[in-house]
Amino acid sequence: MRDFSLDIYRELLETLQKQGYELISYKDYCRKSKVESRKSKDKFVILRHDVDAKPENSLQTAQIEHSLGAKASYYFRTGESGCYKGSKLSLPEIIRAIAALGHEIGYHYEDMSLCGGDIDAAWSHFQTWLDYFRQYYAVETICMHGAPTSKWDSKDLWQKYDYKTLGIIGEPYLDTDFSDVFYLTDTGRCWDGYKVSVRDKIPHYQDEWTAKGLSWHATFQLIEAIEQGLLPAHVMITSHPQRWTNNTKEWYKELIAQTIKNGIKFCINRRSRIYCAETH
Repeated sequence: MRDFSLDIYRELLETLQKQGYELISYKDYCRKSKVESRKSKDKFVILRHDVDAKPENSLQTAQIEHSLGAKASYYFRTGESGCYKGSKLSLPEIIRAIAALGHEIGYHYEDMSLCGGDIDAAWSHFQTWLDYFRQYYAVETICMHGAPTSKWDSKDLWQKYDYKTLGIIGEPYLDTDFSDVFYLTDTGRCWDGYKVSVRDKIPHYQDEWTAKGLSWHATFQLIEAIEQGLLPAHVMITSHPQRWTNNTKEWYKELIAQTIKNGIKFCINRRSRIYCAETH
């Protein structure tokens, strides 16, 4: 069984369930945290998906989750950058299909990048696209798109504006208690990709978790760790469905593309570290 196949993704979820984890959406977490202690002894995993490309893949992972009784959050970009070009289904069709399976839909915003850093234009752009997605689903949570090649951090929009005035109850990077919730992401097409990630990482806590040995490269290693009871009780797993496929041709295309992207990210991080060293 190849890593980053749909088969291994199913095995990952099944292993979590066998170990007593409830698989929930981010909206569920936000609502849960309002009425219960975030230090609850209940075991749960927040399933978060960033739909950066190939939205049909998201429908496949959503179907697997539905068959297991799991709930997940799917965050969609606007598509203005051409990220969904070539999709067989329209964005509304995919959103409706995933929502019909009981999953949450959210806005994967990158308005600061799309508006060239103009914070007022970005706020207007954000509202327009939030309204667009709310035509198809009652969006309650949002999540920034990292956009590693952009000099703009989408979260900077909230230095002036407040998304909660629009009925948004949560943003994973801003409203999650990461002192209690362990963060795992497949950024870089591995589970320790935070080493090259530009923005999809949790500063401070990620270093603490790594120091405790909570770091795995391959999905097979992660599954083995879960079986051994090494995973904390509360977890957020962020995955990008474009990476997960049983199609051999698409699997190799994604492998090659991600290898190139990781090299670019490494250079961006290195340049950033050199700049910081020179200015301090």
